[in-house]
Amino acid sequence: MSILDHVLYGLLWLSFGALHSVLASGTAKRVTQGVFGARERLAYNAIAVAHLGLVWGVGAFLLGGAAEAAFDLPLAVRLVLWGCLGLGLLILLVAYRQYDGGRFTGLRSLPPGAGPEPLQTGGLHRYVRHPLYSGAFLVLIGQAGDAFGLATCIWASLYLVIGTWFEERRLVDLYGSAYLAYRARVPAFIPWKVRAPQ
Repeated sequence: MSILDHVLYGLLWLSFGALHSVLASGTAKRVTQGVFGARERLAYNAIAVAHLGLVWGVGAFLLGGAAEAAFDLPLAVRLVLWGCLGLGLLILLVAYRQYDGGRFTGLRSLPPGAGPEPLQTGGLHRYVRHPLYSGAFLVLIGQAGDAFGLATCIWASLYLVIGTWFEERRLVDLYGSAYLAYRARVPAFIPWKVRAPQ
């Protein structure tokens, strides 16, 4: 494992973020809708999963095989990491259930001209605007017990932060003043406000 391995892994995450953002743009969506029709969202997700698998696999090859990759952490630290992992998975599960799963994954075809899913402001969205990302951050932290996990935590977290900026712009375009008002009262990832906004 070398600095070059880490740089290559970072570039792979950059390639994932760039392609994911390009495919989410309006122009790319029109092109993919022309090719895939009502299955555009499914194709978008399939490409993302395949690309992420490639990034993860190459990263594991570059950074995960070395004997020195595992950190010698005290049990208390490992327990904290496992707690983050478990809590993150729970948040991901609860947050996902608040969405229309068929629409989210693309497994359910939508009729032409179907509007966007209603703005989610209940459930976990009362506390954070992006509970899926909050859960993902915790899962990433929970996996940071070796060199590959730590590198993945850093690069994937950076991707999520940058991706959120683009996602926020898209949500403002989609929901307008309703999203701006929601954003003004609800934090992005960490539920630091004591009372849940109504």
